[in-house]
Amino acid sequence: MFNIQNIRADFPILNEKIRCNDLVYLDNGASTQKPSVVIEREKHFYEHQYANIHRGVHFLSQIGTDLYEQTRQTIQHFIHAKHEHEIIFTKGTTNSINLVAYSFGRTFIQEGDEIVVTEMEHHSNIVPWQILCAEKKCILKYIPLQSDGSISLEDAEKLITPKTKLVAVTYVSNALGTINPIEELIAIAHKNEAKILLDAAQAIQHFPIDVQALDVDFLVFSGHKIYGPTGTGILYGKEEILNAMPPFEGGGDMIKTVSFKGTQFNDLPFKFEAGTPNIAGCITLGTAIDYVQQIGLLEIKKYEEELLAYATEKLLTIDGLRIYGTAKNKSSVLSFLLDGIHPYDVGVLLDNQGIAIRTGHHCAQPVMDYYGIPGTCRATIAMYNTKEEIDALYNGIVKAKKMLS
Repeated sequence: MFNIQNIRADFPILNEKIRCNDLVYLDNGASTQKPSVVIEREKHFYEHQYANIHRGVHFLSQIGTDLYEQTRQTIQHFIHAKHEHEIIFTKGTTNSINLVAYSFGRTFIQEGDEIVVTEMEHHSNIVPWQILCAEKKCILKYIPLQSDGSISLEDAEKLITPKTKLVAVTYVSNALGTINPIEELIAIAHKNEAKILLDAAQAIQHFPIDVQALDVDFLVFSGHKIYGPTGTGILYGKEEILNAMPPFEGGGDMIKTVSFKGTQFNDLPFKFEAGTPNIAGCITLGTAIDYVQQIGLLEIKKYEEELLAYATEKLLTIDGLRIYGTAKNKSSVLSFLLDGIHPYDVGVLLDNQGIAIRTGHHCAQPVMDYYGIPGTCRATIAMYNTKEEIDALYNGIVKAKKMLS
């Protein structure tokens, strides 16, 4: 059963004092804190099991290789991929998207073809496609936002056409919390024979995802968003698509044979994993996934939805506070502004009270441009947050408002 006190006890940093105040950590959209089992797993690996992988016949290399590949299997089962070799280790969501842009994009997208994103995308799901379009002379289109922070499927139907070769869309907006209608978008993309990439960086830690049930072509996420280490990420791709794509980087481990006459590339997944990877990080990511699964994503989803509803109702009682992102279907994010007060000033005063939020454009400047604002204050919820912390946020905002008005 979901026990918030037991969960909080697993995260040592939650006991920290910030400027003589209890830490209230509400910047989980940027990165989540790490449970003791994750911290200790990485420490144990370096102290007792470390060696380079895939290349050594000695004991430690074989142990490291087995642990690394066990994590690949863990993630395969976690997202319900058909094959473990459809799981590619990367440095994070940004790296995964760039891999697809470089390898799939430069192979299968040609002059005049179209790529479709949404207006709510993180910069990492905009800029790689802009670079590709400039190089290949293809066209980048976006599905516009509506006032509540959602998108219209009618707009999607108009913009995704037989000219579309790829749709790249976030599952959950990092700036607004909007949960996009992914099943419908996948159906529209496939009806037009386009592939679809799903950015799950803000979704993977909040609710279950089944890539086979969704029939998604690519899925990407970062380890540090789901209580794992930084510098780790995942690209899932359907086997037949990954097999048709050329390597992203050249070097060790992604080859079968090399001579000056030519090179034969390795099979999946190693074709896309050049060089020595973040071995400890990837192994520890497996521990983080196991930890989340032990708690249960459905239990996490239910708890976080209740906490988001409580926080939304509470903050809306503050006079002059506006929430950006009011779609009916949303997750984990509260972006807000106080009338006439810059978000940075609110963030600084909350920090003085030990409350960690994010201020700015959240790497989603088109969202801010749509609303005509420079940025927002953003509080993002994780499974270890509590109603008491939401109360502290409320009181902190009220205090900041009095000081700045």
